[in-house]
This record gives sequence, structure tokens and C-alpha cells, in this order.
Amino acid sequence: MSHLLHLDASARRESFSRTLSGIYAAAWREANPEGEYTYRDLAANPVPHIGQAWTELCDRVLAGQITDIGRYHEVVSTPEQAEAWAVLEPLLDELVAADVVLIGTPMYNFSIPSSLKAWIDQVTFPKMKLTGRRFVVTSARGGAYGPGTPREPVDHQERYLRDFFLGHFAVEDVTFVHAEMVNSLVDPALADRRAVHEQSYAAAREEAGKVALR
Repeated sequence: MSHLLHLDASARRESFSRTLSGIYAAAWREANPEGEYTYRDLAANPVPHIGQAWTELCDRVLAGQITDIGRYHEVVSTPEQAEAWAVLEPLLDELVAADVVLIGTPMYNFSIPSSLKAWIDQVTFPKMKLTGRRFVVTSARGGAYGPGTPREPVDHQERYLRDFFLGHFAVEDVTFVHAEMVNSLVDPALADRRAVHEQSYAAAREEAGKVALR
């Protein structure tokens, strides 16, 4: 049975990235009526940043060369580590159970929100592979960062997530859907780029629905 894990990271309750991830999720659920759906709002309910005990768990997983995610719990040996495990275990269980991971995220300061980075840090261990799963990222960016644009070199949002999912998790299927130039709606200096935003957002809404059916 298919299982969709849906994460939103925008600090805005009503945001472009949330709208796009919602379009994908609605289309996916309609196409998979028997599928399981798990939702987590990383902004409304932030995941704690990793601490000393988490690093100890990570070191013990690495030292033991443990690659079976189902065996990670075996390294817990102190009350502090048990407390850290209690935080990360449900997050890890949700991730492992999903065959599709949907992430709605804005670009903040050329990269991703700290709320999303905290989730990534909690669920990531050495030599951890999630091969066979699909990752979809719906995002909103204040400017234009696509191929050939002046700001392409400072896009540390898509580049980071793509490199991480492909390189560390060994995921082979990663898709990005971007709505760009959203700052044109509030920045007078970008008012002449609103048509670019509207075109980008319309295309992103259409693409989000299509990607869910692939």
C-alpha cells in the first residue's frame, strides 16, 4: 500500500509552498484512495535540534557499522540517549514507512528553513539509505533562481536538498516544483516582475498536480 509523508516548513500559515504541497497531496490522495497519509507541520510543531545525546547515538551507529535502520535502537544505553531516541524515533518511523516524501518549503536566505534542517538532522544517520522512495519538493522563492538566471549560483535550496537526497539517502527519484518571484507581490522594486511570478506560480500549480499522478 502506498504511503505519503507530507511535510510543510513555511513559517507562513498561508504560503505558496504550502499551497503547492497541498495540491500535490490532494491529487495523490485522490489517485491513491487506499493509500496512507501522514502530515507533519514543521513550523507549527518544530522538531527539536539535535543535541549531545543524538551525536552519541550517531557515533555508536557508525562505530557499529549498523546499516539496518530497524537496529538503531540497539545503541541506546543511557537515559539521555533514550530521551533523544524518544524524540527521533517517531520521525524516523514516519520516514521509513513512506514510499513518497512530499516537502513544502520556502527558500530562506538562499537555503531552507531551520525547521526543515532540524528534521533532516534528526532522521539522518551514517550510511543510511532510502533507496526506492520518491522525494518531491514544492517550493517558493522570492526571486528567480532557475538555470541561466543571475542568481542560479546562490541557489542553496534545491542544490542542497537534491545533493543530500541523492548523495546520502541514495534516492533515485527527486522532483522539484518551484514558484518564483513571489517577492514581486510585496517589493515595489520588483513590481514589474509580477507577470513573471504569476506565470511561474500557475505553471507550478499545474505541475504539482501532474507530478502526483506519475
